[in-house]
Amino acid sequence: MGKIAVIGSNMVDLITYIDRMPDQGETLEAPGFALGCGGKGANQAVAAAKLGADVVMLSKVGDDMFADNTLANFQRFGIDTRYVQRVPGVSSGVAPIFVRADSHNSILIVKGANAYLSPADIDAAADDLRECTLIVLQLEVNLETVYYAIEFAHQHGIAVLLNPAPALPGLSAEHLAHLDFLIPNESELALITGHTVDSPDSARAAAQTLVASGIRHVIVTLGEHGALYVGEEGEFQVPGRRVIARDTTGAGDAFIGCFIQQWNRDGGIRHAMEQAVAYSACSVTALGTQTSYPDSEAFARFLQQR
Repeated sequence: MGKIAVIGSNMVDLITYIDRMPDQGETLEAPGFALGCGGKGANQAVAAAKLGADVVMLSKVGDDMFADNTLANFQRFGIDTRYVQRVPGVSSGVAPIFVRADSHNSILIVKGANAYLSPADIDAAADDLRECTLIVLQLEVNLETVYYAIEFAHQHGIAVLLNPAPALPGLSAEHLAHLDFLIPNESELALITGHTVDSPDSARAAAQTLVASGIRHVIVTLGEHGALYVGEEGEFQVPGRRVIARDTTGAGDAFIGCFIQQWNRDGGIRHAMEQAVAYSACSVTALGTQTSYPDSEAFARFLQQR
């Protein structure tokens, strides 16, 4: 099983548990607060590492109190942090998250040092990246860097996966065509394609347009309804797992982290999706983002119970 490179963001999650959002000018007491490590890139890297993947992270941290904690968190899970660098005079990325009692959430993102991850950082890590079997990307860093990484992977024959989140309209069709995997949720799929996506059938039709444009495999995450595949291996849907959700924050990243670990291990897309759907479901039964991701032993227990 080869090494996975995650090129992307890290954030400090500032999680407030609320009964409702305050109206303008209103102050409310909230029942709980937690501080944790997050960011889409970091979440996906940690989920994969918790399941046994060999992960190298390319990211940026600030020179504030959060940076040491972020680096120590990566290292605790065995993630290679040689290419996680500090940016002087800049804050680390932060994500204030508001979680309602029904488990749904609202999130703000402050990129901070993440905005300084550049193509030059990919060049600096090129020798190690060429030894990876998969490069994983998201959209919480500069788009120029994402496109550069896609082209780097394409030129060197490395499989590349993009999670287009937070979603952006007008993504380069030329760069998307070089992807091996695109994994959006329904709203991201709608924004990328310009199609209405409000059902599995409409998601399938939208995904078909992306496959026709050159992307090898499109996987649409459908929340509690599982995930949909459209691509070189045909079309199929993996059903969701029924659980009692406590906090859905980071569930999409849990899906991707598990998927990349499983696919990188044996190359089976359907099996990797089945495992990822289950892993994501397991994650929403606990509070937090990375703290809700089970390691391989806890995940095995979850599967045995069901």
